Amino acid sequence: MKTCLVVDDSKVIRKVARHILETLNFNVSEAGDGREALDSCLASAPDVVLLDWNMPVMSGMDFLRALRDSAVTHRPKVVFCTTENGMAHIRAAIEAGADEYVMKPFDRETLESKLQIVGMA
Repeated sequence: MKTCLVVDDSKVIRKVARHILETLNFNVSEAGDGREALDSCLASAPDVVLLDWNMPVMSGMDFLRALRDSAVTHRPKVVFCTTENGMAHIRAAIEAGADEYVMKPFDRETLESKLQIVGMA
């Protein structure tokens, strides 16, 4: 079973994403900020990270850079999940190592299509 780490400071978003991902046969874990997510990835890297942009403690971009610079041998696919929709944000996310980008709010079909694009659905 594929694994996904949902990283978002909103419990509601994590719950919605978990529900969708579980219907897509993912084993889901959660983190409330980038620091918690990085610790989780260093302990056991998931197949996919669904990553929020704006979070306290460590932002999505900071997490992405830290993950890229870490000693993680299995590099998870990263799908940024955010309300930031400017081209500059999208470009910055991709340059920092994100594989895909999904806008909030999202539904099952949208998330499934993004996971297919990164080879995870």
